[in-house]
Formats: sequence, structure tokens, C-alpha cells
Amino acid sequence: MSIKQGFLVELDHETNNTRRVLERVTDEHLNYKPHEKSMTLGNLLGHVVELHNWVAEGLPKDEFNLATDYKPFKPTSVAEIKDALEAGYTKNKETIENMSEEEWMKTWTLKAGDHVISQVPKIGAFRFIVYNHLIHHRGQLNVYLRLLDIPVPGIYGPSADEKM
Repeated sequence: MSIKQGFLVELDHETNNTRRVLERVTDEHLNYKPHEKSMTLGNLLGHVVELHNWVAEGLPKDEFNLATDYKPFKPTSVAEIKDALEAGYTKNKETIENMSEEEWMKTWTLKAGDHVISQVPKIGAFRFIVYNHLIHHRGQLNVYLRLLDIPVPGIYGPSADEKM
């Protein structure tokens, strides 16, 4: 299996997992915050979706600068979040399909202004900066669901709310 074939499998799996979380949320939940230092559920969902979409928005570049390239996604409805995930999925798939094996090995830099946060091959950026990051925040979303007494979907196996 090539790098791109493996990442296409992962793209499908992780996008479906996020879809499963989104199915549980309604607009009335978007302003929920479990703590004053926490993001709202809507902003956290927006961040998870924008991380998915960094595959197409960030990886084709050699450098992604948070000061100039990052525009936080502040959704106002679940429908808007779902639409952004689906539109991004199509672009993400095309991006992965069009990247050569050599392109995955090129250096990718994440910056905040002039400060270099990370400099890794694009293959590492996909895993570390994009997917591990979004999986972490999707885990936070599942805690929000639990606190709201919304059944938590099984992501990598059944949850306490699902029977096999």
C-alpha cells in the first residue's frame, strides 16, 4: 500500500468518526462550555473540522503560517459545520490523490509569525500536526457529549452507550 492509499483509508475513517459525533449535536448545544477556560462546543467542532481541512489547505504549501494563513472557523449552526466537513472531505481526498510519494517527504514548516513551531516532512505534518491534533480535540468533544448526557458514539470500538 502506498503512502497516499494509506492516508486515503485514514481520511475516510477519521472523517466518518467526526460525522458520527456531529450526528449527536444540535444547534442548541453549540454555546455549551464545560468550564470558563473551555471553548464552546460550536467553536471546538469548528476547530476539529478546520483541522480536517488543513489537509487541503495546509499540506500543499511548504509553509503554513498561523499569523497569515489561519482564519478560525466560527460556525453558527450544525448544518454549517457539516457542510464545511463535507466540502473539505472532497478537497482533502483530491489533495491526497494528487500528492506524489516524493511530495510527502518534502519539508513542511508550521510558523506563528517569524517563530517556527515545527519543521517536519509533510508525512509527519499529516500525522502529527493535523490528525493527532484533530483526534485529540474530537476526544474533548466526546467529553462535552458525556457532560451534556448525549450518547457518545463508539469511535475505535463501542462506547459505553452502544451495544455490540
